[in-house]
Formats: sequence, structure tokens, C-alpha cells
Amino acid sequence: MKDKISQLLEHALNALKSEGILPEDLAATPAIDNTKDKAHGDFATNIALVSAKAARRNPRELAQLIVDRLPADKAVTQVEIAGPGFINFFISDASSFSVIGDILQKGDAFGKSNIGGGQHIQVEFVSANPTGPLHVGHGRGAAYGATVADLLAAIGYDVQREYYVNDAGRQMNILAASVWLRYLELEGERFTFPSNGYKGEYVLDIARQLQQDAGNRLRHSAETVFTDIPADAPQGGDKETHIDALIERCKKLLGADDYRLVFDLGLNAILDDIRDDLAGFGVHYQEWFSERTLENDVDAAIQLLQDKGCLYEKEGALWFRSTDFGDDKDRVVRRDNGETTYFASDIAYHRNKFERGFDRVINIWGADHHGYIPRVKAALQAMGIDPDRLDVRLVQFAILYRGGERVQMSTRSGSFVTLRELREEVGNDAARFFYVTRKAEQHMDFDLDLAKSESKDNPVYYIQYAHARICSIQRKLEEAGDVVSTEQLIGAVDALNLDEERDLAGLLARYPEVLAQSASQLEPHQLTHYLRELAGQFHTYYNAHKVLVEESAIRDARIALSYAVRQVLKNGLTLLGVSTPSEM
Repeated sequence: MKDKISQLLEHALNALKSEGILPEDLAATPAIDNTKDKAHGDFATNIALVSAKAARRNPRELAQLIVDRLPADKAVTQVEIAGPGFINFFISDASSFSVIGDILQKGDAFGKSNIGGGQHIQVEFVSANPTGPLHVGHGRGAAYGATVADLLAAIGYDVQREYYVNDAGRQMNILAASVWLRYLELEGERFTFPSNGYKGEYVLDIARQLQQDAGNRLRHSAETVFTDIPADAPQGGDKETHIDALIERCKKLLGADDYRLVFDLGLNAILDDIRDDLAGFGVHYQEWFSERTLENDVDAAIQLLQDKGCLYEKEGALWFRSTDFGDDKDRVVRRDNGETTYFASDIAYHRNKFERGFDRVINIWGADHHGYIPRVKAALQAMGIDPDRLDVRLVQFAILYRGGERVQMSTRSGSFVTLRELREEVGNDAARFFYVTRKAEQHMDFDLDLAKSESKDNPVYYIQYAHARICSIQRKLEEAGDVVSTEQLIGAVDALNLDEERDLAGLLARYPEVLAQSASQLEPHQLTHYLRELAGQFHTYYNAHKVLVEESAIRDARIALSYAVRQVLKNGLTLLGVSTPSEM
């Protein structure tokens, strides 16, 4: 209906332009909103207020000129001017309820559009270092990223979902050293495990696999391993220096081939677990991009920046002039020992993305990566890539509460709650829904007790229950042998006449707009709030008015309305990765 009103307003504005009342180049787009008070109509626009200055008239006068030039339309029963110059539209009942037929005919396609026009978008999300299982913090990024990707696809974008596998670098070396040290313990060696190593039970599991595969072939004495290694933090040393020295000792004692064996065993075991965990969470990717494949890209990116005069040497290191492009300080891309930095890999990776032909790239990062945004955008600009084509969304980690107490998490200590444990406790549906009920950049308290409750306070249960209630209507009809065709239902909607029915139809009509805004603004929480409102209105209607009444015309009309509500609930929940049970 908003499209219809927009067309009527466009006709009136064009007429005013042709009469010289409005300038020909006026580019004002009518903002059309649902009214909160139906006494003021169904829709309102502020077009007269925003165009009054250009017309050199007061808003109410311009509003009257616009209303006078609106073409007649049977869908609009009344137009009035309110307040300082708002134009209110009253819609006929027949037009209000026409959305029901539209929903029943389009089914799963209702609400979808081609706003994106097939533009190629990449959404990269989670991309957690494969150094341990995913925890509940990663789960929020997974739910948000997967939902954003699905929403964008629903409005016509060509979306590629990508996981960047950090399978190179220091953290992976710490994991490899941790696995090998646990292996030595299994082989009977005794020593103090490094404070900066990975200590989770999963590391011991990988070490057991290593022992099974290699026997005692990789064993070296603790004395050989730890002789002349700098002291660890608990002994008054430095934990970073200690673990780095152990990594080098590990590489030296094992040799290149066996070190790669240990490294890859840890990497593949954890990466396989991550893949399985995310798939079980309903999160799938078209691409798992390996950092290792970037070696040539890194050199090429550095050379490109060098050729553009954006690098300089200082104290043996190679620096990027990121302050020239808005960053707060320059950044090292190659250290004085010849090794490239994480930032150099980030530069190469983002250049690689745009070379693959994406019109737009969306990165979903943890909130602790806030400082990376200016430097990455600076690098893109330096390489001649429009930095506005990169959209970075930050996701705050969820804070998990069990029994009213906060659960502490630490990947290295192993005292964390995994995403898999969360899914097993509250179920995929509650986890997927709860994670996206707030803006991604806002802190989130995840209440396990609420997520498991079967009450209207649990939003996902409340919405699914509305869907199941409507399915029960269909079951009763089928049990009675009463088959009602879609055409019969659509033809009956004229019998609807209650205010609650009109309100439900109006809310249903808003779904395409909510979907478009939720997708375009990358804000899934808008959709969750809408679905909860729709479920709430239906529950209120269902409790107050019997659907399967004796009078067939009213019965069919109410069935049609109920089925339309069920379809929209299904469409919305599906985009959120939440199931739509027929019984609860």
C-alpha cells in the first residue's frame, strides 16, 4: 500500500512541478509511515514539510496543493491534513485486507524483493583462530553473520559467505607447541606447562591422537626441551618470551616435516570441529579461505604500496604511511627480522577480496577489533580501492548467565562454555534468535533460564507457539475432512470487519518493509521485534475470537487471516535460522 501512496504523491508532485509551484529539480522522496493512532488514518507523509522551503510556501498551504492534485483511487477513502502539514491517508477495508491474498498466493516468496539488483556482496564472519572450539562469544557473530547474509539474499543481493582461516602465524604456533608438550606429558615427561599455552581438554585429545599416530617417535626429554629456555611469568620471567622460545625449540627438535605434522594435526582437528559445530548451528559457507594461500598476495600488496610511495623504512622495519589516510599512527608491514606482520596479511586479504569482483565487502568482527578498521580502510585507499566499499560491523561478545551467575571464559585456560554446549542446553532455535535480538554492537546478557522457558517471556517460544496454534487450526479442518482451497480463502477476506483483524492485516502488510530495512541496515533485531509483535497480536486475537465459527464466510475469512499470519511468521523465522514447529 505504501507503494500505491508513493505513486499518488509522485503524480501530485509532478503536477506541481509542471505548474512551476515546485522546482523541476526537487528530489524530495516522500517518507510514508504507518500511523500510531488509526484516528489519524492508516499512513502519513511529511512531504509538505520537507518541500515547503523549496516551494516558498508554508507547509499546510503546500499540503493542500498536494492533496488537491492527488488522483482518485478506490484504495484511499479519505485524505486529510493534520498538524503543521502532515498528510494522512485512510485506506479502504478491502485494500487493507488485500495483503492476505497476496501472502497466500506468494507463500515463501512474500516479502522478498530485488532491491539488491544482483550486486555481488561478500559477508565474512566468525573467522575465529582455529586454536580451540568455538565459544558462546563466537556464537553471536555466527548467528548475526548468517542472518545478515540471508537477509541480504532475500532482498536480491548475490551473497557469498566466507570464513577466513587463520592457519598461519603465532597463535597457531602456540597451539602446535601446546599439542606437542601435552604429547610429551603422555609419553611420561614431567615439566611445568607454559602459562601462555593452550590448556583445554581438547588439546590433550589432539595430543592423544598424535601419540596414536606417531608412537614415541617424536619424544624428547623435558631437559632437552627446557634447557636454557627463558623463565615463564610464574617464575618471574615473561610469558611471551617463554612461549616463543619453546616454539623455536619445538621447531628445531622436530624438524620441518614433523613440526608440520604436529601443526596440521592441531589445525585440522580444530577446524573440522568448527565446521561441524557451525553446520549444526545452521551456518554454512561457500568459501573457507586459507591465510596460507596469501603468501604471494602479501608480497604483491607490499610491492604495490611501495610503488605508490606509501611505505618507508625505519629501524630496519618497513612501515605503511597509514596516517596519510586517516589512521592515528603508521603501521609496520615487515619487521626488522624480515617477517611480515598480521596487518600485511590483512592488506593482502582485502585486496584479494576486491580482486575477486565483490561490489561490497562486509566484515563482521569482534568488538575488540575496533582499532583495525581505520588501518585496513587506509590500506584500501592507498591501493586505489574505495574504502567505503568495505563495511565493518562489530559484534559484542555475549555474556552468558547460568543460575544468575556470570560464566567466565578463557580459550587458553579451557574454562569456557562452547557454542556446542550452549546449543545442547538451550537448542539451536533459542540460540539463533536470542543472539540477534539486540543490535550487534550492544552488550548482550544471554539468560539461559529464559531461553529454556516455555512462556510468553521467551520470545522465540512465543512466536513459535503462534505458528503452532495456526497449524492446529489446519489439523482440525483436515480431521473433519474439510478441505478449504486457497482461492476460497482469498475470496472470503471481505467478511473480515473487526478492528483486531484490520490491525493484523496492517501489521502483515508491513513485513516487506521491515525485511527490507532489516537487511539494508544490517540489523536483524528489527525483524525479531516485528515477529514478536505479530505473534503477540495474533495471540490476543485468537484468545478473543473463535476462528472456526459456524458461519462459513466468517470462518473462511478468519482462516485466511490466520494462515497469512502463519506464512509471515514462517518466512521471518526461516530467515533468522529458526524452525517453525507445527506442534508444541
